[in-house]
Amino acid sequence: MGSYERPRLSSLLPFWLCSLAVCLSAMLASPRLHADETDLEPVVDEAVEKDAGPRKTPVARYVVVDSPVDDSVFRTVRNTALKLQELARTEDRPAFLILEIRPGQSEFYQVHGLAKFLTSSKIDRVKTIAWVPETVTGNNVVIALGCQDIVMQPDAELGDIGRGKAVDPDEEQLVLSLVDKRHNLRLNSDLVQGMLNPQVTLLVATIERDGVSEKRVVTEQQAKVLRDNELAITDVEVIKDKGQRGIFSGQAARELGILVSQTLDTRAELADLYGIDPQNLREHRGQGESTVVKLIEVTDIIDPVLEAFIQRQIERALVEDAEVLIFRIESPGGYLMSGTNLANLIADLDEKNVRTIAYVPDHAISSAAITALGCDEIYMGPDGQIGDAGVIQQEFDGAFKRVPEKLLSPLRQTLKSLAERKNRPSALLEAMSFKDLEVFQVTHRDTGRVWYMSEAEINDSNGEWVKGALVPESAKDQLLTVQDDRAVELKIAAGVVQDLDELKDRLNIPADVKLDAVGRTWVDTLVYILNDPFVTGFLLFVAIICIYIELHFMVGIFGICSALCFGIFFWSRYLGGTATGLEIVLFMMGIACILMEIFIVPGFGVFGVSGGLMMVLSLVLASETFNNIEPEVDSQKFVQVVTMLTVPIVAVIATSMVISKYLPQIPFLRHVVLTPPVRKHAGDTESLQLRPDLANPQQGLHVGQKGKATTILRPSGKARFADEIVDVVTQGPYIQQDSPIEIIEMRGSRVVVRELSSDATA
Repeated sequence: MGSYERPRLSSLLPFWLCSLAVCLSAMLASPRLHADETDLEPVVDEAVEKDAGPRKTPVARYVVVDSPVDDSVFRTVRNTALKLQELARTEDRPAFLILEIRPGQSEFYQVHGLAKFLTSSKIDRVKTIAWVPETVTGNNVVIALGCQDIVMQPDAELGDIGRGKAVDPDEEQLVLSLVDKRHNLRLNSDLVQGMLNPQVTLLVATIERDGVSEKRVVTEQQAKVLRDNELAITDVEVIKDKGQRGIFSGQAARELGILVSQTLDTRAELADLYGIDPQNLREHRGQGESTVVKLIEVTDIIDPVLEAFIQRQIERALVEDAEVLIFRIESPGGYLMSGTNLANLIADLDEKNVRTIAYVPDHAISSAAITALGCDEIYMGPDGQIGDAGVIQQEFDGAFKRVPEKLLSPLRQTLKSLAERKNRPSALLEAMSFKDLEVFQVTHRDTGRVWYMSEAEINDSNGEWVKGALVPESAKDQLLTVQDDRAVELKIAAGVVQDLDELKDRLNIPADVKLDAVGRTWVDTLVYILNDPFVTGFLLFVAIICIYIELHFMVGIFGICSALCFGIFFWSRYLGGTATGLEIVLFMMGIACILMEIFIVPGFGVFGVSGGLMMVLSLVLASETFNNIEPEVDSQKFVQVVTMLTVPIVAVIATSMVISKYLPQIPFLRHVVLTPPVRKHAGDTESLQLRPDLANPQQGLHVGQKGKATTILRPSGKARFADEIVDVVTQGPYIQQDSPIEIIEMRGSRVVVRELSSDATA
């Protein structure tokens, strides 16, 4: 091989001059860009971004690890890490879990379990960071050793796991096994041995290998092993003598290049260090352990009766200071208004600091899905299904058809509101009810965040969101319905759990808290029975027939029974959610008008007709809840209610005919019942009269007879005529006691009188 000769500087000078001239000419020939001429910059940036793709802003959570570390702290850290793992996977974004390690003492098995989880593959997409702002010793140090990075305040110290004593050998091996996973490259087993045992001496040895120097923290015994292996140790520095505590400040560790990746003065600097949003550094101590938890089952058709029942259960839970309400929803749906009312009621519970959870082990369809969307979090069972909230109506011929979407604008607003309040994609929620709404996966132009929007929402974003693939479940002519993991991926559900025990674990509910479903009380059961159409019809039949019998006997007991039946009807409907105070007031006003017609304004006129109409209207309104969202459904409900009221009325008419025929034949009752007139022969009008003893029950009285009021007549009361005291009613105004009166009309047992003036008396 020929020798190589370095070129001389003088020989390269002409080449350098030529190159310099070419560069100067190119610069002079190109147009100059002034400070205000920045037209080319966006083009360049856009091209770069197009090649590199959108910048992925990391997602992060900041959790304070208080002492002592217990099951609550463990579940909080674990659940937060799992949510970050899911976000990192679905959105393909970097994820950081920052744990602020606080001083204190904890049980070893607790901190080891947490550190073991932090080093597991379950959160392999999450970078774990231990932030140590003040000195931490004891078992809590193990949590920091399980993180991938340790960041300390310069004056804070970390170490001395045994607090001046050697750690139990079994516990020592468990800690060393965590370190051997090499999660944190600034840790090795020798360094951690010095933190576990004060009797271990730690050295920083400079090792020469193949002409390369390497510094390594080793124990005194390990240094001897290295020498025995004929490795050249050129320098040794003792960083911990035997008998000293194995504890290092942030600044000392940083200078030695061990233990910590960085030292910072404040927590806020973490955002700049890892490029995360400062808002993600807000303290999060998790939900804490919830001990007052109520489980409410929604497993029937969602109707006004079930709606009222759940509302009562919620009110009872609030009285007992419930912290968490779990709604176990397994329902095919029901009434639209009942579902939306329940969803809004549950959503409003966050104002009372009550955490609401929907657990869907199998299916939540139609209005049941809407109810679930009102909860803070939704957890699906392994085969759980949610969606298909299209509104349908039944025609009079029994066929079903979908309600036109133009009539469902209130539903769309409700779904949007629930989505905003519970941080779910509104387009996906709307797609559950609107079959022509297509939803697309979108990516934020700047942050890379993944979300789901409709075509209109994407256009309104002015390029902020980049349109992606169509969500297959939202294709045209298809109501969105999703299952278990897919619901989580679409950000509708928070997770998938196997059973209630796993749900308790995810929600930080202690294992000894039993999730027994809130059962129905005897009142709830009675309300369900009384709201059955057959039972309601029978109740109204008894109420009306008692009125008819009372008009024959006039003893009062049947009137009381009728009032009791009507009272039970309105009570059951009020608790069943179909009646309010309005219906009750309307019914009472109807009774008042009829009484006025009978006792104050004789005759059958305005008050009687108005009172009857108000009573019928109150019964109709109390029997069903009507709304203007589904007009055809309302008309069907009205027909059903009218049918339910007509059947007992027809039954009353038939029963009254039987009573009129057979009641007068009963020996001890025939004298109190009017007997129908009987003709002797055709044209015999004289025989068309009642029995003589009933035609004028007040024997010896006649129109024009004078007497004296023995009580105040207002308008009814008693009066004396000769030696007989009878019940009378006035023609108009009140009559004072002892005032002279005169009979002006006699109609059966009804005696109408008027007051005589002093001149007439004379």
